[in-house]
Amino acid sequence: MLLLAVETSTPTSSVALVDRDGAVGSATLSVPRRHGEFVGSAVAFCLDQAGRTPADLTGVAVGVGPGLYTGLRVGMAFAQALAQARQLPVVGLSGLDVMAFSARHAGAHIHAAIDARRQQVFWARYQRVPGGVQRDGDLELGSTEDLAADLMASTGPSVLISAGLSGRAPALDDAGIDLSAHIDRPPLAVDLGLLALPRFLREETHRPGELEPVYLRRADATIGWQARGRLQGGAAS
Repeated sequence: MLLLAVETSTPTSSVALVDRDGAVGSATLSVPRRHGEFVGSAVAFCLDQAGRTPADLTGVAVGVGPGLYTGLRVGMAFAQALAQARQLPVVGLSGLDVMAFSARHAGAHIHAAIDARRQQVFWARYQRVPGGVQRDGDLELGSTEDLAADLMASTGPSVLISAGLSGRAPALDDAGIDLSAHIDRPPLAVDLGLLALPRFLREETHRPGELEPVYLRRADATIGWQARGRLQGGAAS
């Protein structure tokens, strides 16, 4: 089994190759608005470095959000097109789930958060369980103050892993949040691939066309339908 993982829901773009033994190749670019230029060449680079070809791929995992609209759509479109062309199964996972999974050894309680811009934050709560983490509740969208309140309401200490919140640290500090337990790490394709691998092994997969982005914000969802309408030659209402 050889999985390709693609994660582009934040300003950081990444791709990775993962098999049953772990990651066999990865590439990351932390430059905003370069997702489209990066993904295809990065996949080719990883395959070449691992001595593999697209024919060796058995599945595609992709980040489905929430996150930045343009970057998210680049990664999903690439993953869907490749999987459709090669008739491969796909798994779509939230970047927040991926971030929490990467921090599974950091603490029993984890908050994962991503800068949603417009003075808002995407976040979710997790608990560590054998083999990984389990989400506790829904994906959330709110202000930094809302996130701080949720952190303070947690039972016991909670590790915060975030992407793009460095400028929000004073607000968290003012709310009494202990930032010594703060990890700055965006969702990365290598973590996405490792988290998705068991689902492929259990055949809990989807067809490429069944993938749907997670927006959480009505404005982004509206943009998505409008873009889809243009791609189909019409205007979405």
